[in-house]
Amino acid sequence: MQDDHHSPPPDGQSLPVPQDRHPTAHVEPGSRNALALPREGSGDDADTIDLRHYWHILLRRKWTVLSSLGIVFFAVLVGSLLKTPIYRATATIQIDRDAVKVVEGQGNDSDAYYDAENFYNTQYELLRSEALSQRVAAELKLAKDPAYLALQKASLGGKIKGLLGAASTAKDKPGASASATDSDSADLADYVNGNLDIQPVRNTRLVQINFDSASPALAAKIANSLADNFIAQNLEHSYNASAYARKYLEGRLAQLKQKLADSEAELVKIATSEQLVVGADGKTTLPAVDLSNLASSLADAQTARSLAEARWKLASSTPGDALPADMFTNSIIGTLRQSRAQLAADYQNKLNTYQPNYPLMVSMKQQMDELDRQIQKEYANVKASTKSSYEAAVQHENLLRQQMDTVKQQMFGEQHRAIAYNVLVRDVNTNQALYDALLERYKTIGIAGGVANNNIAVIDRADVPIGPYKPNIKLNLLVAIVFGLGLGVGLALLFEMLDDTLKSPADVEAHLRLAVLGVVPKLKNVAPHEAFKDTKSAFSEAYRSVRTALQFSTGSGVPRSLLVTSAMPGDGKSTTSVALARNFAQLGKRVLLIDADLRNPSLHRQLRMDNEQGLSNVLSGAVEPQAAIHALDDEPGLQVMTAGPLPPNPAELLAGPRMLSLLTVAMAKYDQVVIDSPPMLGLADAALLAHIAKGTMLVVNAGGTRREAAISSVKRLHAAHARLVGAVMTKYDAKQSGYGYSYGYGSYSYYSYEREPAKLERG
Repeated sequence: MQDDHHSPPPDGQSLPVPQDRHPTAHVEPGSRNALALPREGSGDDADTIDLRHYWHILLRRKWTVLSSLGIVFFAVLVGSLLKTPIYRATATIQIDRDAVKVVEGQGNDSDAYYDAENFYNTQYELLRSEALSQRVAAELKLAKDPAYLALQKASLGGKIKGLLGAASTAKDKPGASASATDSDSADLADYVNGNLDIQPVRNTRLVQINFDSASPALAAKIANSLADNFIAQNLEHSYNASAYARKYLEGRLAQLKQKLADSEAELVKIATSEQLVVGADGKTTLPAVDLSNLASSLADAQTARSLAEARWKLASSTPGDALPADMFTNSIIGTLRQSRAQLAADYQNKLNTYQPNYPLMVSMKQQMDELDRQIQKEYANVKASTKSSYEAAVQHENLLRQQMDTVKQQMFGEQHRAIAYNVLVRDVNTNQALYDALLERYKTIGIAGGVANNNIAVIDRADVPIGPYKPNIKLNLLVAIVFGLGLGVGLALLFEMLDDTLKSPADVEAHLRLAVLGVVPKLKNVAPHEAFKDTKSAFSEAYRSVRTALQFSTGSGVPRSLLVTSAMPGDGKSTTSVALARNFAQLGKRVLLIDADLRNPSLHRQLRMDNEQGLSNVLSGAVEPQAAIHALDDEPGLQVMTAGPLPPNPAELLAGPRMLSLLTVAMAKYDQVVIDSPPMLGLADAALLAHIAKGTMLVVNAGGTRREAAISSVKRLHAAHARLVGAVMTKYDAKQSGYGYSYGYGSYSYYSYEREPAKLERG
């Protein structure tokens, strides 16, 4: 018996750290822990997110979640109801990309230097500019506006300023008036700018000008004034740009005009000094004209000479009668030919009548011969005339060539003299072109300056808002619900992370690796001894369930000597000891209940017994064991040994041989010995008792026993070679745990007996 009692713990009965957010140990199963659980889970299970686990956390911490939700919801509701209603007025304008060009090609071309995004961002910033805000404040005379003054007085800043008497203080200081005016102007601009919201309409050129104010009429008035003054400011900017351009162009035109006059005067001076004749186009004319005319005449002379030469060659090589008719246009050859032809015809006719020697015929023959002689003479005259014409054409051509050479020499000299003149001509033309262009642009800007180019238009003017823009109570409450739930869930998870207590049987099994022998519900407004009186209650039934589980805790049934301990005080070990002792006695067993807590005993108070003699007297040898054992009137099978007077050295008494002898004798006389021991941590008493007891049961307070404390207790029990049979969870509230043990642990009424027979019959 002693060998088994002092045998070393089995291998692997250390407490390694599990996969959890807190370092926890697991008690490995051993040969003496009949109901210890095997190691569960694998690496894959550890990586799996158990949503039910988080749901159980939220159920257990539901009051934290609901409290956070309620606080945030109530705070937002009260804040929304107390907040001053703000009205929003909206004016819509259209902004087009259209920039005035002062001079063609200069830097006001928006497409050349700025893209659309930069252009519109610039317009938005101009709408938010302090200059525009000051302009609106000045135009509306906000400093004297009753609505604005009423809002300022009602605001917190206005109340503070009124209490401090800022106005009276400012009057007493030199120069305070100008300073106050500047300050008021800045305040007005800040008010306008601070309540302004510019919202571009997506994928359009429309821009919404929103203004928020506690006064709906003031909001609409300022929104419309912002739109109108923005347009006016844009027009003024365009006009100022045109005015600057006109002023600039006037100076440039004066400079170019003077430069043009100087260049023209210099041109006339050079033309006079070089004796150059200038045409209307500004170029020298005489040599060029003469050369042109001579060139034309020479070309005509060359053509005439070629034609005369061809006629002469044809006439000199062709018989007279074969010459073409166009050579006789100015000759009587045609008449002579016609007369001879007629005379020859008459002669032939008269040959039929007269002989050739007939005088008439001879006369006619003589006439024919004379005509032939005249014709030949005319042929010779035509040829001579053709030659004369050719020679005249050659002489005319040569003369023209000589004249042309002379004119060329004159023109080359004039061109040499006209080099400086031509340079000045180009200078004059350039100055004239620049002057004309600037003059035209100046006229254009003059026209544009009268009607400024406006690329901004009001689409919708702001109306006086009917309902407040904010606070939006519905939206605020919706956000409060979401935020409150989020805060509550976050706090619940945070508290859960900070809370390292064992809250459920699953926690005991997972972290302590001990079988849960039973779960005892938490009593509400009922003392344990009162709950024991009701044998049909869930509290009594829970301990009967523990008693039943102990019967299967070892191979030989319930350990003859059972030590009931806990990690910390107040976990319910004394109540558990009394309940188990009573339940074993109800089975007809002889049961001895020993209060071994020699430091803070409680069984005598719970059982309302005398504590003058008890375990301390027995261990010190002052009395015999029988003298320290007391019987209970209501439980004939149960006897109790109280702790007795508190000794100065409890650990020495428990470690002595008398405690082992007492247990040995008690196990021989009683069927069951139940020992109520002190807590494990900080004391050696429980470890000494666990070493000699046949079985040890750990009591865990649901939501009260810290995980590290329980693990340390289990380690100490193993170090003391204790025989752990399991654990009992006390003070368990299924509704607050959120783990869903309603069938096995939460609905204790399922295991308890109904009080009304009628209900039993219906069940």
